[in-house]
Amino acid sequence: MQKHERLQGLYAITQSHPEGFDALLNQVAGALIGGTRIVQYRDKRPGDVRRKSEGAALLALCHEHDALLIINDDATLAKAIGADGVHVGKQDNDIASVRATVGGDAVIGISCYNQLPLAITAQNAGADYVAFGRFFPSLTKPDAVQADIALLGEAKQSLRIPVVAIGGITPENGGTLIQAGADMLAVINGIFGAPDSAASCRRFRLLFDTPERPPS
Repeated sequence: MQKHERLQGLYAITQSHPEGFDALLNQVAGALIGGTRIVQYRDKRPGDVRRKSEGAALLALCHEHDALLIINDDATLAKAIGADGVHVGKQDNDIASVRATVGGDAVIGISCYNQLPLAITAQNAGADYVAFGRFFPSLTKPDAVQADIALLGEAKQSLRIPVVAIGGITPENGGTLIQAGADMLAVINGIFGAPDSAASCRRFRLLFDTPERPPS
């Protein structure tokens, strides 16, 4: 399977668990059982040794389920543990330097917020996917810029690489984003803030099997 062919479906982004990493690992296991095919390890807290250990554990778990592990904003960590890729923001290192660190086979994704020109530039620089959002009110990033759903359709017409939608996505509103053109739905609180990550992911997975259609 080609790299871009794996970049579709539900994209789970972790958040730290108040009971520790073992509890988060259990949540990720549930998400994978529920149908997540991509997991992003996102942890902004200091602690390089801890993050390397946690990243390696998540990578092993993801590969047990034939899923990808993406590291948030840390190409060095991604390279060190052999992760499947890295996700960067526009304030992070440019794509060329990230590619030099992680290698040609790794997935590189970039946040493009509500800016299609930024996404086109990222594609031309070698990004493997772009992410737009937030589309709905977000608990994780309440002050993030607002993106219009129409942007997803414009992006699909302008880009050759997969498109991620992020920001306040739920099983109730996610179908409209898939219908508009999103290849992946990136979800944080809707999975890791839910009482049962497996059940939550199954609900999201149904959106890709039977996406909402406009009324006839």
